[in-house]
Amino acid sequence: MSLKSQRRMAAELLKVGKNRVWIDPERTEDVELAISREEIRRLIHDKAIRKQPEKGVSRARARILHEKKKKGKRRGPGSRRGRKGARAPAKKMWMNRIRAQRRRLRELRDSHAITEKVYRRLYAVAKSGAFRSVADLDRYIDAHNLRRRR
Repeated sequence: MSLKSQRRMAAELLKVGKNRVWIDPERTEDVELAISREEIRRLIHDKAIRKQPEKGVSRARARILHEKKKKGKRRGPGSRRGRKGARAPAKKMWMNRIRAQRRRLRELRDSHAITEKVYRRLYAVAKSGAFRSVADLDRYIDAHNLRRRR
């Protein structure tokens, strides 16, 4: 005989879905004979019918991925969605670059490696976006002999 109606009643009484109702395989005959809610309640009390625990989604894989990404892995072109400008806005990239260049220029000026006049000129050139990086700025200074001679 089918336990369909018993499973349905048990699900309603336990306030879970039908798939989460566990019926003891040893006591299927008792469950088959139970046709009223009261009898189902008694079987629940006798632990012949139980509700199974909820299954959750494990975060273990997500944690492992997060650790790998922190190390710089999984960031290649195949993992990227969105253009370069969407992943890091152009303005933010400019701000990081120009701040680093201006910091370098201040260091050179304060350590008297370049003159105030050269500092001002290079500051303006940097503002125009002529240098791609601090290394590029240093190369320019060396190529044009702008360092102060001691």
